[in-house]
Amino acid sequence: MGQETSPAKEDKFIHRDLSWLAFNRRVLEASCEERYPLFERLKFVAIFANNLDEFFMVRVAFRQRLIDAGYNKKDVFGYYPQDILQECRETVENLIETANNILKGSIAKGLEKNKISILRPEELSAPQKKYVAKFFENNLFPIITPMAIDQGHPFPVIPSKTIAFAVSLSRYDKSYMALIPIPKNIPRLLKLPSEEEETRFILIDEIIRQNLEDFFRGYKILSNCIFRVLRDSEISPEEEFSQDLLKTIEEEVHKRPWAKIIRLEIEKNAEEPLVDSLCAGLDMQKDKIVRTGEILDTTYLFELISQSDKPQLRFPAYTPPKLEYENIFDKIKEKDFITHLPYQSFQPTIDFLRQAAGDPGVLGIKITLYRVDEDSAVIRALKEAAQNKKQVTVLVELKARFDEEKNIRWAKELEHSGCHVIYGLAGMKIHSKMSLVVRKEENKIKRYVHLSTGNYNEKTALIYTDIGYFTANDDFARDISDVFNVITGYSVPGRWRKVVSSPNDLRQYFFELIDTEIENQNKYKNGFIFAKMNSLEDARMIEKLYEASCAGVKVRLIVRGICCLTPGVKNLSENIKVKSTVGRFLEHARVFIFNNNLSKRVYLASSDWMSRNFDSRIELLFEISNEELKTDIEEIMSACWKDTLDSYYLAAEKTYSRAKNEENKF
Repeated sequence: MGQETSPAKEDKFIHRDLSWLAFNRRVLEASCEERYPLFERLKFVAIFANNLDEFFMVRVAFRQRLIDAGYNKKDVFGYYPQDILQECRETVENLIETANNILKGSIAKGLEKNKISILRPEELSAPQKKYVAKFFENNLFPIITPMAIDQGHPFPVIPSKTIAFAVSLSRYDKSYMALIPIPKNIPRLLKLPSEEEETRFILIDEIIRQNLEDFFRGYKILSNCIFRVLRDSEISPEEEFSQDLLKTIEEEVHKRPWAKIIRLEIEKNAEEPLVDSLCAGLDMQKDKIVRTGEILDTTYLFELISQSDKPQLRFPAYTPPKLEYENIFDKIKEKDFITHLPYQSFQPTIDFLRQAAGDPGVLGIKITLYRVDEDSAVIRALKEAAQNKKQVTVLVELKARFDEEKNIRWAKELEHSGCHVIYGLAGMKIHSKMSLVVRKEENKIKRYVHLSTGNYNEKTALIYTDIGYFTANDDFARDISDVFNVITGYSVPGRWRKVVSSPNDLRQYFFELIDTEIENQNKYKNGFIFAKMNSLEDARMIEKLYEASCAGVKVRLIVRGICCLTPGVKNLSENIKVKSTVGRFLEHARVFIFNNNLSKRVYLASSDWMSRNFDSRIELLFEISNEELKTDIEEIMSACWKDTLDSYYLAAEKTYSRAKNEENKF
């Protein structure tokens, strides 16, 4: 008999970038769900478009940097940089074409049925033309700045995600070029006066195009086109050499407008001389540009939804029930409890901090902030606490991607209010979600803890599924105090009692839990792992799950986004099933259940199973020991697995298909 060979990497794994694009395809497919209200379907198209932008600005940019540096080695998934980049580009263009067909097909019919439309200039009625003309004169013209390009006016910096006009001009037989960036501080859509029950809009792009001559009086306009740029948005500070992390991150963020252009989109009918000039000015190869006959940047659909007064086209409003209590600390002392967002209210988390801010017995508050709401009750509570002379320590993660500027602002405001602010750690992201309140009660110190799978963000708490955990358990309190001491000072953690943290221990701890299931499968035939997360990408973890599967352990995974594991492959992963759920709420909770020979161990975490979570982030895994809460979490997981309306199964062929009732068995 010939010796069996192990599968090649490209057969064993699904590339993380291709898996992410498959996830975004599932987001787009949600826009075709007839059972969803029209505006919710529109929202999925807009989310799809925004996701794609981030994919280019981060993942495509990363691959391009490797290629530019001459790197030519296969990655952990078995692909060369240029090969995966080419495959991604082809997949993206196919996805964009699909999105445009959806917009022009079922979505357009739905808008027409509900008397909603985006008009072209020639379709405007006389009153609408008058309204648009007045809007241009009073609102647009004063704030728009045309930018000449010549010896005295070098090609301007066009920040990422900017939409602009390129204009070719002539005067006295001399040719000129100018740019008009469309302002980002005004809505892209202008709502027009319309008949009753009608909702009509016009794109700001069209208003500017109709009035280009007003910006170039005395010059003849030869041609014009709209274009859009996406730039590399990854910041790469040399943190280990930084004396001031806040200043370093600020400087890196300020460099973004000058970063390399990753994608240049131009109108299909743009004239070649103007395209040539544009490519030269932007230092972009002409064969790399993307020409399109569609409206650039469909995230304007968010505006269409917000400006349309048609609540019947949205999901019915949902207000989660509130927990009943007068004092949150008495509630926590009574017994540990969880909140399952958004099905339950985020209010206990706000009350935890707000009551701490005003409670005379509270001495101190410690918290980590990764992403917070723009109008944040959490931030207000922390400021109030500092003003009330509490000792408030806030770790603001400045490197939270695309929230860097917002977090820098919060950090400065909190510091100004009297909080002690930590700006993260060099070379490490603080991704754990935890808060600690220190309270004096009857001449004793009592500590209260809140841990979560998601951020301290009131806005996302309404649309993300997450689980928060409240406890006054002394072992938890000691562990979380230790974690804060590690982050804020110079401290080596003692032996953990209730939590496990990366980057030192987390992967190995999961491996030990999986090894236990393998042992139990060999002894008792009951090895079982049930996990829910956003992404599964870590190759070592995947290999460990393959090992468990080969030993007979049943593995059930709910992975919303990236999943680089291939399930159902004979002699490799035939005992593994993978589901992905994409629906009204964004599945964000990280839950891990290990059968442990019928004495289940249940964990919540801030961490996915990605290499970055294990190696370059401070994450927390914490065990739920209360039997009632364990049962609650198991029921949540069971309900997620049983879902067929919004779920997909991942097949051994690396493709996703809609879940069916008969596939829901463990």
